[in-house]
Amino acid sequence: MKAKRSTRLVDMTRFLMENPNTVVPLTFFAHRYESAKSSISEDLTILRKTFQESGTGILETIPGAAGGSKFIPSIEKDEAVRFIEELQSFLDDNTRMLPGGYVYMNDLLNRPSILRQIGRLIATMYKNKKIDAVLTVATKGIPVAQSVATLLNVPFIIARHDSRITDGSTISVNYVSGSQRRIEKMVLSKRSLPANSNVLIVDDFLRGGGSAAGLCSLINEFDSKVAGISFVAERDYDGERKISSDQYTSLFKIDTNSDEIKVSQGNFDWKPFDNFSKKGN
Repeated sequence: MKAKRSTRLVDMTRFLMENPNTVVPLTFFAHRYESAKSSISEDLTILRKTFQESGTGILETIPGAAGGSKFIPSIEKDEAVRFIEELQSFLDDNTRMLPGGYVYMNDLLNRPSILRQIGRLIATMYKNKKIDAVLTVATKGIPVAQSVATLLNVPFIIARHDSRITDGSTISVNYVSGSQRRIEKMVLSKRSLPANSNVLIVDDFLRGGGSAAGLCSLINEFDSKVAGISFVAERDYDGERKISSDQYTSLFKIDTNSDEIKVSQGNFDWKPFDNFSKKGN
C-alpha cells in the first residue's frame, strides 16, 4: 500500500510493538508501504527517538545484509520506580497474610495492566541476555511468565506436576519442596524445549526454592541452560533455600515472620534500567 508518512508511522509502530525482539529488514517496510528505503530510514529515526523519549523501549539498528531494525520493549527507571512503589503499597496490607506464611496476590496478578508492567520490568532486567524460552510451573506463575514471554517474543512453556495424554512423550524429575519438605514430581513434554536452549525461569512467589530447583533440574535434562530465574516476590525465609540469592532476581521481599506484613524492594539490580535513558544517553 502506498502510504503517507503519518500512516506509515502508526502502522510501523503497531507492527514493531506486536513483533518485539525481531529483526525487521528495511526492505520489508519499503515493500509494505511502496516507499523508498531512504524514507523508511527517516521514519525509523523518528520512531527510535519517540520510543526513547516516551520510555517505551529501544529501537536498535542491526547492520549488514541480514540486518534491519529490532524493537526491544523496556521500561525506564523513573516509571519503574513509580510502579514498584505503587505495587509495594498494595502488597503492604496485613489482610493479605495467609496461613503458612503465604501472601495473597491473585487480585493483582489477574490484572492485565499490572501483569504488563511486571513483564516490562523483568524483560528489561534480562534484555541483554540471550533468552530462547520462558519456563514456569503450574499454576500461579503462568500469567506472569506469559507476560514476560510475550515481550521477549519467545516460547512460553509450562511444567506440570502430572503428565497428560496430549503431552506425548515426557521427561520428569523428582524434587524436594523447599517449604513443604516432601518429594514432588515435575513433568515437561519432550517437544517443549529444544536442546541447547537458554531458558528464563519465571514464577510468582519464592519460599524455599524447591520448585525453582526442580525447574533447573528439568532444564538440565533437556541439555539446556538456565539463563536466569525471576520472581515477583520472595518471602523472608529462615531455612536453607534450594537456590542461592545470586541465582535469582525478585521484585519484592515480604517479611511475614511477625503479626504484620513488611514489604521492601527485592534483590534485583537497577543497572539495566540505568542503561535505558529517555534521552538515549
